[in-house]
Amino acid sequence: MRVGMHLGYQNCNGIPDAEKFRQETQLAIEAEAMGFDYVGPVEHHFTDYAACPDPFGMLSYVAAKTNHIELITGAVILPWNNPLRVVEQAIQLDILSEGRLILGMGRGAARREFRSFGAELADSREMFDEAALIIMEGIETGIVEADTKWYQIPRTEIRPRPFKSFKDRTVMVSMSPSSVEVAARYGLQTLRFSQGDWRNAVPEINSYRETFEQLHKKAAPPFIISDFVLCFEDKRRVTEYCDSYFSAMFAQVANHYEFMSDHFKELPSYSTYMLMGQAAEAAGGADKAYRDYIAGNLIGTPEELIEHHLERAQMVGDYSILANFSFGGLPYELVYEQAKLFADKVLPKLKS
Repeated sequence: MRVGMHLGYQNCNGIPDAEKFRQETQLAIEAEAMGFDYVGPVEHHFTDYAACPDPFGMLSYVAAKTNHIELITGAVILPWNNPLRVVEQAIQLDILSEGRLILGMGRGAARREFRSFGAELADSREMFDEAALIIMEGIETGIVEADTKWYQIPRTEIRPRPFKSFKDRTVMVSMSPSSVEVAARYGLQTLRFSQGDWRNAVPEINSYRETFEQLHKKAAPPFIISDFVLCFEDKRRVTEYCDSYFSAMFAQVANHYEFMSDHFKELPSYSTYMLMGQAAEAAGGADKAYRDYIAGNLIGTPEELIEHHLERAQMVGDYSILANFSFGGLPYELVYEQAKLFADKVLPKLKS
């Protein structure tokens, strides 16, 4: 089992952005010594919810400070980026890191970010599907060319040229039936965020695996789960920090993506977000949605996290993990403490 570290760059601490950004990035560097297999940031813009506008730039810095840990963009949001530039940036980082890049791609889900980039949430499905194919071809061949609805790019040779295939090193965030279908059709590994009861995701996971095998004549790769993690030896501390910091993070997620808005009802390709909003609107639903969110992520003592993993693996089969230890204003010293405890007590069990 492969276990990585996910960096969210959430600033609920009230400290200067520059200090917070350095703290999160330093944690990514520490991840190698802790024994994590890979590390990577989200791409988000403009708010305290998450502020890492350039995953490639951040990972270039981490590449220079580490030796062997793999680097994942988790994920670069295609409707906000020119696919030609994504190809250039991916190849450049792969060269500098000597082939350690895993290219993770997503399509985004927050209207506030789309609006600032002059794009519409309703167009994200088409934009992602077109851009992903352009990028996949470009990082393999070093040639980018497109004449589609959303992208017109004359035949362009990328320099520096790619030196290594990205086959089996491309990942797609897949949080809806349409995304699962695209990932399987394109032959991409999938990444899913823990957002509730994992039993609800089993049909999509099984559909992905079945479609992938039918189209590509081989088993689908293990999908990746991005978990928020709280890991302390003392159960009382887990409860205290969950009430203080996980609840703050959940409120930020709900606000950033506007779960309580009805705009997702008009966007079938965002069904997961629509269902979360409906759950929160139901009688007693807000509390249940929050409790399901806690139960879906890795919250507990080291022993409880191992047990949670075993139970989840029985439901969903083989998977890998991207663990996010920093969220909701949890002070950096506690972030580091729990990441180190997880690395010492949980990581060896997961990987054995």
